[in-house]
Amino acid sequence: MKRVLVTLSGWMMISSVAMAQTDTITNRLHQLEGVTITETQRKHTVTSTTPLHLMDRKDMLTMGVTDIADALHRLPGITLRDYGGAGGMKTVSVRGFGAKHTGVSYDGVMLSECQSGEIDLSRYSLDNVESISLVIGDNDDIFIPARQSSVPAILNIQTLRLPTADTRPHLTTQVKFGSFGYISPFLRYEQNFSDKFAFSAMAEYTYADNDYPYELQNGIETVRDRRINSRMNTGHGEVNFLWNINKTNRLTGKVYYYDNDRQLPGQVHYYTNLSKETLRDRNFFGQLAYQARYKEKFSWKWMGKFNWNASIYKDPLYQGEVNDASYWQREAYTSLAFLYVPDNHWTFDYSVDYAFNNLNGSAKRAIVGHPYRHTILQSATVKYKIHRLTAIGRLLYSMYLNDSKGSNAGSSRNMRRLSPSLSLSYQLLADHDLYVRASYKNIFRAPTFNECYYYHYGSTDLKPESANQLNIGVTYANRPTGKISCQLTLDGYYNQVKDKIMALPFNMFIWRCVNVGKVDIFGLDATARIACQLTPEQQLSFMGTYSYQRAKNKALPGSDSYDLQLAYTPAHTFSGSVSYENPWLNLAVHTTGMSSRWANNEHYVDTEIDGFMEVGLTAWRQFRIGRHQLEGRFDLKNLFSKQ
Repeated sequence: MKRVLVTLSGWMMISSVAMAQTDTITNRLHQLEGVTITETQRKHTVTSTTPLHLMDRKDMLTMGVTDIADALHRLPGITLRDYGGAGGMKTVSVRGFGAKHTGVSYDGVMLSECQSGEIDLSRYSLDNVESISLVIGDNDDIFIPARQSSVPAILNIQTLRLPTADTRPHLTTQVKFGSFGYISPFLRYEQNFSDKFAFSAMAEYTYADNDYPYELQNGIETVRDRRINSRMNTGHGEVNFLWNINKTNRLTGKVYYYDNDRQLPGQVHYYTNLSKETLRDRNFFGQLAYQARYKEKFSWKWMGKFNWNASIYKDPLYQGEVNDASYWQREAYTSLAFLYVPDNHWTFDYSVDYAFNNLNGSAKRAIVGHPYRHTILQSATVKYKIHRLTAIGRLLYSMYLNDSKGSNAGSSRNMRRLSPSLSLSYQLLADHDLYVRASYKNIFRAPTFNECYYYHYGSTDLKPESANQLNIGVTYANRPTGKISCQLTLDGYYNQVKDKIMALPFNMFIWRCVNVGKVDIFGLDATARIACQLTPEQQLSFMGTYSYQRAKNKALPGSDSYDLQLAYTPAHTFSGSVSYENPWLNLAVHTTGMSSRWANNEHYVDTEIDGFMEVGLTAWRQFRIGRHQLEGRFDLKNLFSKQ
């Protein structure tokens, strides 16, 4: 039986709210005496030399966004894999590259996953996020770590806020209730101890039964049942600080912990639903970043991070714990970047990163040996800007040194590669925000530890995947009247992945990862934002995205999968929202959807997954009671009960 998910949330703030604006794209501090910064973040998405899509907290509210997965559905070019219900793993693929090619930056420092290579975005709370941005290709901000240059696309999640003169404590409390046993309390404490030092701490807990109803057709019989063994029990907390030591020096830090103890429902079978599998994921990391400027022309930035991750899987249905396995991975990471700005036209950057990763597993048939990797990345970037033209060129040198401890472990080959990139932006009309942009980037992905060392699966002879991406687009922003504003972007792209790593079966029990793949990807991304100020207190807004993606498997001519669309990759995806803001009750209607896709690369009969369009409704209002602020919000998801 189909159900509609209903979520009710609200929060109260102790003391009035004082917001400070920060450049969340560059994460740089602007302190210019006697100068007011008037350029908005939104304009950067128009002038950027490569596709840049940004969503801030205001956008998330007016678009009816309820969680990280919902936010990602509203960005063009993204294919989200959601592995089941609240708390289920959520990974992102951008323009057909796959989740392993997509980087995720959390407050300026990259997240890592050396075992599988896929970042689980369900571990990060939307209620703690100030903005989310997607950069495809190279960022216009060249003052970044080399690691951020080593991926075809990067998702930036920003949570830090600049300190202000308001030194009163701010407490945000929130609780969400929803269908299928969903409850999620949230608590955030913020305080500026001076106009230079800001501190924040947050904690979140989420519980859900996730006993979703479903129905199956078995000939003339219709089977209706509910998912079992789907309970999720998770929590995470963070402590952050931001210290503007003086006008030219800044220090930031973060400590993060996540713990998720969940049940795994397993496959749906006819007449039985038995499953007792469990998975516990834990993650801890601490990071520091220091940035300084010297005599206006020279800046440098240092970052350091330690990351620990544990994954514990159990299956009590099998005696002797033969299927149980645990994995532990660790990373030590540091980065140093130097920026030189000799004049108004030229900017130069050199960045060098080092990371050490290792992994070990509890089961003999899990990871072979104890693999470890030394990674050294160096990037040299030049940016030139004159009149209407902006050009950015970069060379990235990557070196991966691999080895493994243990008898008969073997070691995968070491890898070295030089990767160039170039991006251009040109303003067509001097007095209008109408730009064309073009970019090329070459990059490669080193095999993950699973692909190299997993028992009866990995291969130490793997070569890295090599990716080429081309993009050409046009962007436009205008305010035809004082009450109407609009922003439009249109980008076409061609991506190619060579030496794609694929797992092929030798027999029923033994597979091997080999380099046989080649994928060609053509696509189109379009976005539109239109706002109309009806009265000083009323505004009508529309935001929409559309993506077309043709991702064809070119690996083995004559094979069953040759020249077919990649599995789980829809040709068409879209999103849209219409919001009406007013003094009485703010309303938003929103939709996301996609065309049909296939559950495998071979497109076997009866494995096509139907497309869908999901519609939702959001209503919210803020109340002020003295120095306290209360916000009530109602979200109705899947309004038409679409399975």
